[in-house]
Amino acid sequence: MQPTDTHHLRTIRDLLRYAVSRFNAAGIALGHGTLDVFDEAAYLVLHTLRLPIDRLDPFLDAAVLDGEREQVLAIVERRIAERLPAPYLTNEAWMHGHRFYVDRRVIVPRSLIGELLNDALAPWIEDPFAVEWALDMCTGSGCLAILAALAFPHAQVDAVDLSADALAVARINVDGYGLQDRVALHQSNLFQDLPPTQYDLILCNPPYVNSESMAALPPEYRQEPALALDGGSDGMDLIRPLLAQAADYLRPGGLLVLELGHERPYFEQAFPHLDPIWLDTSAGSDQVLLLRQEQLA
Repeated sequence: MQPTDTHHLRTIRDLLRYAVSRFNAAGIALGHGTLDVFDEAAYLVLHTLRLPIDRLDPFLDAAVLDGEREQVLAIVERRIAERLPAPYLTNEAWMHGHRFYVDRRVIVPRSLIGELLNDALAPWIEDPFAVEWALDMCTGSGCLAILAALAFPHAQVDAVDLSADALAVARINVDGYGLQDRVALHQSNLFQDLPPTQYDLILCNPPYVNSESMAALPPEYRQEPALALDGGSDGMDLIRPLLAQAADYLRPGGLLVLELGHERPYFEQAFPHLDPIWLDTSAGSDQVLLLRQEQLA
């Protein structure tokens, strides 16, 4: 419970120290945009005070008004009491300098594929301007579809999700980036309701968490839609039909980039005949893979 006497918290430095202490004591789970409690506290304090979230130092010793202090304390307590990931409290998530609207209808964006799009998937795609058709399967908030449209300036991008709620959030983001003419949203169970298309590139960050890991998720992760996380007993429930159908929707030489978190052992057990290229990311080289159309055919 929040201490009753908080009037001694007069500066942003005071509020930041207080939030870090409260978060440490509460044992909150991280991973929805920040990896330590200091960054989590700094983000929530700066966002709540409507200050630039990447410029803490100039404001550390700035005095806060009573109303501002109460706003910060309220969001700190909500983060603890409700175990809501910070992006659900602020309705925003950041990926590589790009802001996206989020709420509890979608998983919090954190795909490692976003890192790879930052370099337009070089060297696997030699010319970003040559990509004409791309697909973001399991688009959620639409973040990867938007990043793909920005990385490949001549591409039309189809963004697919089974959830109508997720697509409503994706619509907010697509419209916010002014990409209505290049990013099309489709409600479909994988390829079921898509027109026949030969894509140069398919991206997919599917639900891949295996049942044992789902049962052990911290409360913060349980706030996210289970549909976007739960991959069944071995995490491969959606990946199996995806790989069975993907070749028909890729042009010869086309690429599939698939994220599967820590499920590589299950993937290799399920698909021993495949020999994917494992891509280097900040999380290592065993969480995102690349397959060519010829391998999937």
